[in-house]
Amino acid sequence: MIKTENLQKRVPMSGGMLEILKGITLEIKSGESVAIVGASGSGKSTLLGLLAGLDEASAGRVIIGDTDLGTLDEDARALFRGKQVGFVFQSFQLLPALTALENVMLPLELQGIGDAREQAEQFLGRVELSERMLHYPKQMSGGEQQRVAIARAFASTPTILFADEPTGNLDTRTGTHIIDLLFELNREQGTTLVLVTHDMALAQRCERRLVLDAGELVEG
Repeated sequence: MIKTENLQKRVPMSGGMLEILKGITLEIKSGESVAIVGASGSGKSTLLGLLAGLDEASAGRVIIGDTDLGTLDEDARALFRGKQVGFVFQSFQLLPALTALENVMLPLELQGIGDAREQAEQFLGRVELSERMLHYPKQMSGGEQQRVAIARAFASTPTILFADEPTGNLDTRTGTHIIDLLFELNREQGTTLVLVTHDMALAQRCERRLVLDAGELVEG
């Protein structure tokens, strides 16, 4: 389960402090699929980053399972993410010097998983890229790169998957295929899925929507 208590994020500006998040309290159950929606600048990606432990809150708490992320230093948060969390980003975040197979293998190898190659090949097959696994990102379409990113995220069998605008750089047809893959793998693995999106078709496929407005949770 993911829980926040009075979560706040402020950043200094020339004219004072900018409040990005204003006391967000929420709960997300294990295995649930949740969409975070709202207008640009409402704080969606900031909230996702705090939930994932990629950023530190100005006040309040983020608790995942029995772990209060605020009690962990940067190294401990990174270790926690490596064991518990997967990510899919709008910009794919693939390493250009590595093949699709190597991109999926890398986080598995960092975790010390012995059968990293076999596991990576299995998940690339699941996203229908068995014949492209030795290609580099620049040799692949946007949809193929996002499928590599999904394989990489799920291959480490995370308990939570965070996705930030996973279809934002894709055409409608390709985006629909990516959505289908996300939910198919999510169901198979029982992963908690938390995503930020402007795509209402994607949001409506989630079990619940959290609506942000100017840094405040107004629905969900």
